[in-house]
Amino acid sequence: MVKQVADINNQNQYWDSVAQDKTFTHPVNIDVLRDHLPTESLILDYGCGYGRTVNELWGHGYKKVVGIDSSPLMIERGHRMYPHLDLQVLPASGLPYSNESFDAVLLFAVLTCIPTNEGQRKLLEKLRRLLRLGGLLYISDYYLQEDEPNLKRYERFATEFDLYGVFRLPEGTILRHHSVEWIENLTSEFTVIHQAQTTITTMNESLATGFQYMGRKAC
Repeated sequence: MVKQVADINNQNQYWDSVAQDKTFTHPVNIDVLRDHLPTESLILDYGCGYGRTVNELWGHGYKKVVGIDSSPLMIERGHRMYPHLDLQVLPASGLPYSNESFDAVLLFAVLTCIPTNEGQRKLLEKLRRLLRLGGLLYISDYYLQEDEPNLKRYERFATEFDLYGVFRLPEGTILRHHSVEWIENLTSEFTVIHQAQTTITTMNESLATGFQYMGRKAC
């Protein structure tokens, strides 16, 4: 079990502190998305940050997108940048939506911010309940990297966090990269419709190996 579960799964103080500075770049595979999700669909972008992905979807004709994030300052930035979008702060009481109310849920660079197995499982359970039968889950995140600097930091922090792939950045935030097997396990209650490896520019402007996953709620 990873140490300090509550602390490292909820790092709002850090995200508020960088809300005006960070740029998020995970790409939206709009061609594949259009094949599986009509533009009139109701979409939740969970962990939307300042709303970059919501705005990109808006530009491609997806007008029914709600973005929600636990960082008030990220949402404040989003309201300034994209006043036409529906961006909301996640209440302390939890997700304010009824079960089976969305056609799709997006998780872009969210799992990397929730380092523990338990935290990720609980989130997927909550979001699965929000999806209608046949609803789409779209994840974009990071695989375990194979370069020497990343391998060294995985080893360095494995003892501290009791989980390979979890690490602390110099500025203090704790993140996670994922094995293929773990993502398959985490999404096992969904039916895979698309999965691909991709190269992503991180928020600190490094190139990293990532993945994009789309699956449907089967039952």
